[in-house]
Amino acid sequence: MSFFSKKPTVKDQVRANDKVIKKSQRDLERERRELDRQEKQIESEIKKAAKQNNKQACTVLAKQLINVRNQRTKTYAMGSKMSSIGTQQKLMHSNMKMADAMGNTTKTMATMNKVMDPQKTAQTMRQFEMQNAKMEMTEEMMNDALDDIMNDSGDEEEQSAIVSQVLDEIGIDITGSLADAGAHSGNKVKAPAASSSVEDADLEKMLAQLRS
Repeated sequence: MSFFSKKPTVKDQVRANDKVIKKSQRDLERERRELDRQEKQIESEIKKAAKQNNKQACTVLAKQLINVRNQRTKTYAMGSKMSSIGTQQKLMHSNMKMADAMGNTTKTMATMNKVMDPQKTAQTMRQFEMQNAKMEMTEEMMNDALDDIMNDSGDEEEQSAIVSQVLDEIGIDITGSLADAGAHSGNKVKAPAASSSVEDADLEKMLAQLRS
């Protein structure tokens, strides 16, 4: 045996034991077939002795037949026992693998517990929650401020632009009306003073509606 020979593992041992068990079961099957052959032969000899009325030979052969049958029954029992051993060793091997897996997991968990600090982790999570809440509050305040600025400036500027546009359009209409009135001035017909007051009142009414 070499000094540097590899030590067999549990898996190798289980495989070797399984080969031995299977070989033993094949041997039992061969022995059982041989016993079956002997049983038929003895039964045939008993029949012959009975025909010859040889009671002594029948008695001896009957005892042999009983022994053969008992031996065959033992082979069945032994085969069942060997099958049970094979199944048991496989279950043991499976349990050993599970135990090894649990051992490795336990080592990993122990290493992680040494590295991790539960108090530090909890503190970090609390700080994260505080900073996240602060950020959300800051963002909400900034959004409110921007909304106020946009509402204060944008709406007034937009309203002023609309009013200016409407006044310009009204001014163009008024200018056009005045131009038409100048074209007919040669007739020396003056418009009643009341019409100017009506136009002013209409203009004020329109401006009031625009401001509302």
